[in-house]
Amino acid sequence: MFKGKIAVVGAGNVGSTVAYTLMLSGLVSEIVLLDINKDKAEGDAMDMSHGVSFVTPVKVTAGGYSDIEGSDMVIITAGANQRGDEKRTDLLKRNADIFKSIIDNILRYCHDDTILMVVTNPVDILTYITCKMSGFSKNNVIGSGTVLDTSRLKFLLGEHANVDKRNVHTYIIGEHGDSEVAAWSVTSIAGMSIENYFDNTDNGESIEVCRNEFYNKTKNAAYEIIDKKGSTYYAIALAVKRIVEAIIGDENSILTVSSMLEGEYGISDICLSVPTIVGAGGAERIVGIDFSEEEISGLKKSADTMKALVKEIGF
Repeated sequence: MFKGKIAVVGAGNVGSTVAYTLMLSGLVSEIVLLDINKDKAEGDAMDMSHGVSFVTPVKVTAGGYSDIEGSDMVIITAGANQRGDEKRTDLLKRNADIFKSIIDNILRYCHDDTILMVVTNPVDILTYITCKMSGFSKNNVIGSGTVLDTSRLKFLLGEHANVDKRNVHTYIIGEHGDSEVAAWSVTSIAGMSIENYFDNTDNGESIEVCRNEFYNKTKNAAYEIIDKKGSTYYAIALAVKRIVEAIIGDENSILTVSSMLEGEYGISDICLSVPTIVGAGGAERIVGIDFSEEEISGLKKSADTMKALVKEIGF
């Protein structure tokens, strides 16, 4: 098993939960937490360290950027939260400035074969900014993308069909956000299309009702959770752990991470989530899946939405 070092930049709810989830996973031997609030990072590191006798041995510390030297992977969860009356583009500009500082510091201590994973939202645009600012290979800059959205849709379909969620196969593609696309044309359960599967069960509801309801529930899940408890962090931490696991284990797993497209699906120069082979080399290869024309059209519209925002912030 790989025993390497991962740095987590940002010790808010997401960053600290990511670090804790990785600590429990036994995947790495060292985790370094960084945050502008040094006391918060140090407190989290102490709290986790006090439980290491219960898990696979792992060293958890807090530090500054110099302490990330030698990291195999840097996971970025830091960023500004949106103010009540703030426009999305203004938030993007603030986060772009924050990321410039973060990436400048990462480049001082990490070499270009380090894998950078962006989790901060809006994840696709910040992954694009990270790719451009760092100059790293596009394979080595990954956004958490729609790995979580895909899992949310699998959960809903599995609940409805009363089957193990791991036996539901589907993808959410495009933006991690309002323009995301559900790839119904390749969705299946036990090798059967969901139309055929539901036709052979007593679930009652028409497939179109399921599609519309489950798509909207997936797209709006974060809003609902934030309304109820302020932020989301458990499931995204598990999604990040799954991506890390695929990289560390050189699994060549197909995950909907966000990465730079260079002509795939007729889209270039923007980061979006599409099924991608993820292994030791990061986002190793985008898989060309025969999505429906409607889904490809939605994917391209999602790309146009992201490109317009990038242009609006002057990047």
